[in-house]
Amino acid sequence: MADLQDELNAPAEAGDLEAARPAVADPERSAPAEADAGPATPAPATPTAPRDLLARHPVADGYCGLPQVLRTLPWYDLELGESAVEADLPRLRAGGTGAQLWAPHVDPDAPVTSTLEQIDLIKNVVARHPEDLRLARSASDTADARAHGRISVLIGPVPATAAADSLGTLRSLHALGLRALTLSGTSWASEEGLTLFGDEVVREMNRLGMLIDLTGASAATASRVLAVSKAPVALTRSGAHALNRHPGNAPDELLATLGASRGLCLVPCSADRAGPALRDVADHVDHVRRLAGPESVGLSGTYDTGDAHPEGLGDVAGYPALIAELQARGWTDADLALLTWGNAQRVLRSTEFVSRAAQHRRGSSF
Repeated sequence: MADLQDELNAPAEAGDLEAARPAVADPERSAPAEADAGPATPAPATPTAPRDLLARHPVADGYCGLPQVLRTLPWYDLELGESAVEADLPRLRAGGTGAQLWAPHVDPDAPVTSTLEQIDLIKNVVARHPEDLRLARSASDTADARAHGRISVLIGPVPATAAADSLGTLRSLHALGLRALTLSGTSWASEEGLTLFGDEVVREMNRLGMLIDLTGASAATASRVLAVSKAPVALTRSGAHALNRHPGNAPDELLATLGASRGLCLVPCSADRAGPALRDVADHVDHVRRLAGPESVGLSGTYDTGDAHPEGLGDVAGYPALIAELQARGWTDADLALLTWGNAQRVLRSTEFVSRAAQHRRGSSF
């Protein structure tokens, strides 16, 4: 366990936060001040240009509905650009995206079949663009893809109905690449909270290394999941309920608890959930940062989901404008590096650490 804990607490990957940290001057090489000069006034730090910052710390985007949109198109070209979608490859590159969670749409009449079909579609789309995309199953995969100039694609989240009330189905979906599940809308994750079976789903997700998504979960479910889960949990597309009363947004109490447990709230670029303007999204990011802390906030495009988007954030190419707005509000390069990439990578690594530790202690749930 000690070696696993050491890995969890290891320094950030090379190029993650070190690049955003201001250099420390060597006093032995500093020129002496003039005898009559007063105290030196430190020069204000110059923010890194948004596109340059995103080149070093790309956006790990928490939710994209591209699989369902592609499923409905008779023909598309993601490589040269596709007007029917909001997240084609040229715009992903222009916006500085380094990873995305691709969320399969679940047909309520055939939840397992529709999930399997879209996992198959995702794998085929990624395989057709090997110079741009790479399927990722772990934080190591996302880091390796980034190092080789590829955009990581992680499969999920899907609604919990995709598991069909079966731990065997959950394990099979995980084996096929599913990495996140949204715990709401089932008999075992309801307004009343988790049942005993729901507790076991959480434990099995911890053992498998799957990300638990609490977007849209009831207060009782969220409270119980936070009590049972040994891994940090996420809200993959939730703004602040105090700023916008959308039912999918998180109340302040949940945001504070999420921060205390080192979880992650990914703020959506959605007009319904955040507001009609780019500054509204920035307001939500600021609010989540104040309540949960700078290590528990990230970004979620919610592109290709049918949602309307704020002005200036109509597609994935708009992320540099959002970074510029946050810089104008005083965000440092180090905090922006956490927002875009570092926090999501930490949660993925923490989830994997918990998985390895759990697999030493117990076998599969039944």
